[in-house]
Amino acid sequence: MTGVLLDSVSKIYPGGHLAIRGLRLQIHDGEFFVLLGPSGCGKSTVLRMIAGLEEITSGDLWLGDQLANNLTPRERNVAMVFQNSALYPHFSVRDNLAFPLERAHDDRAEIRGKVVEMARALGIDPTLDRRPATLSGGQKQRVAIGRAIIREPALFLMDEPLSNLDATLRTELRLEIGSLARSIGATTVYVTHDQVEALTLADRIAILRDGVLEDVGTPAQVYGDPATAFTASFLGTPQINLLGATARAIPGQGVLLDCGAQSLLVPWTDPRVHALAGHHGSPVIVGIRSDAVTPADTPTTAPILSGRVRALEFHGHEWLAQVETGMTVLESDRIGRRVPVPVKARTRPLDALRRTVRHRPEPDEPAADGHVGSHRRSDVLIRLGSSRGWKVGDTVRLAVDLPQVLFFDHTGRRVDPVHR
Repeated sequence: MTGVLLDSVSKIYPGGHLAIRGLRLQIHDGEFFVLLGPSGCGKSTVLRMIAGLEEITSGDLWLGDQLANNLTPRERNVAMVFQNSALYPHFSVRDNLAFPLERAHDDRAEIRGKVVEMARALGIDPTLDRRPATLSGGQKQRVAIGRAIIREPALFLMDEPLSNLDATLRTELRLEIGSLARSIGATTVYVTHDQVEALTLADRIAILRDGVLEDVGTPAQVYGDPATAFTASFLGTPQINLLGATARAIPGQGVLLDCGAQSLLVPWTDPRVHALAGHHGSPVIVGIRSDAVTPADTPTTAPILSGRVRALEFHGHEWLAQVETGMTVLESDRIGRRVPVPVKARTRPLDALRRTVRHRPEPDEPAADGHVGSHRRSDVLIRLGSSRGWKVGDTVRLAVDLPQVLFFDHTGRRVDPVHR
């Protein structure tokens, strides 16, 4: 097994598209590591550079203690599972599983034993003599996973292997992939845009956007203690409420977050208040998850927001309420984002490229009101165990659990320290 180190790795495609920007990332030996992000963020490009299917424009890739930039895919001793199963159609399941071992000239008796053992572990032993055309989507993907694992590679790479399957099969195979990878101790790099897959499978997660590393940490860290507003919005359903505010330090009270029609007071006893006070008079972003707001039916010392119920949605086990508050609600996708500038890879010296690549792109210039990102309807989403007798048009009071609230500067970076 082996670890992976990407040291200031960048990728520029012909035409000047900068797909990956100065990526610094370490994946530990034996770790199940997930690359997470929206479509087009560069996560599959990173995987293909590790596999040797894409050339690295600048930076270094280390596999264990070996510099791998110029190694062929075969020399890297990696196995890869793609979104589609990519099986040999004229081979049986048995032959597909045996193929990598036969290429390595393993003993025939040993190959037969390993094939049967792998098929049993994946629950596909009844299909060993069938061809891929006769298999279901889930069976095909099991064969593809088995073919990758069977030769015990140093590194196991998976590019959205469950995206073409239905929800039931996704859940079933997700459990099998996690247990199989950990049982053999393989270093696994798994690409997905599905936050549920990432949170349930990963030892650690890296979140990418526009080829830039937004955050990296354990599932609990990136969800509960996100480094950026984008990370906070990408993880969690329903999406976090991001409110535009202006911070104002008030002697003897704390920091008042002026959200327009309403405000929140962070008292001096809050451990984050001094970091917020450093933004006195400046725009900040307040992140409130739907479960950090509850109906204020009884007297409470928690900060209170008020609003009018605009919509109620029944989700079976719970209700979601959209409460119009009059506050400035921001779209997360544009916070801290800039339009990428094409790079002339063929005419620019490599050392000049390295100087231009940053760990994180410069943020957009603030809008006229100081907030980055387009505004949407001023609704705050809250999660309810029941409808509580609420009706559309009702005026309600909401208690905010202040310790769960997140604070970001106007570019989307956390105001207070992030613990990793």
